[in-house]
Amino acid sequence: MSRRVVVSAVAVVLVVGVGVGLALFQPWRLITTRTADEALLVPPSTSAPAAGAPTTTGPTASATSSTPEPPKQPVALASGPFRSLEHATTGSATLVRRADGGHVVQFEALDTSDGPDLYVYLSDKPSDSAEKAFGSGFTSLGKLKANQGNQVYEIPAATDLDGVRSVVIWCQRFSAGFAVAPLEQA
Repeated sequence: MSRRVVVSAVAVVLVVGVGVGLALFQPWRLITTRTADEALLVPPSTSAPAAGAPTTTGPTASATSSTPEPPKQPVALASGPFRSLEHATTGSATLVRRADGGHVVQFEALDTSDGPDLYVYLSDKPSDSAEKAFGSGFTSLGKLKANQGNQVYEIPAATDLDGVRSVVIWCQRFSAGFAVAPLEQA
């Protein structure tokens, strides 16, 4: 085999290897920024859950009904700051009950690294758990909309919130946690 053929074959393998590596790792995402500016349901200054807030059944509720009417406006149920895992992250997350009775998680002033395959998970693990624990026992709320700013994620109606302990920003491609915030209800 001639030297020219060997050099050409090695060059092709290197180019393909670099191309695959770039496609898989997407290193430029470490220096890119995507920003979201969605309207928050509960302003950050009032995101802390109201301790001992009374629940009432309105005048139209029957005397035998123990189900309270939904609030007239969104209510923060639990909130906490993000704890960095693999990537430095700041901001906070709040579990919110909407006026219609549905639930969302809102991120306030999120700032983390961009990544190739980031998702938002509701986890049954406490926020102080080891990073790898967050890769199971979760409900996915979908792809992370942006690595900076305010954003709101709808929680599916069938989700059992009694077991939810935290919200996680998780990279599926590398099975790595970027950040976690507590969402334990008071």
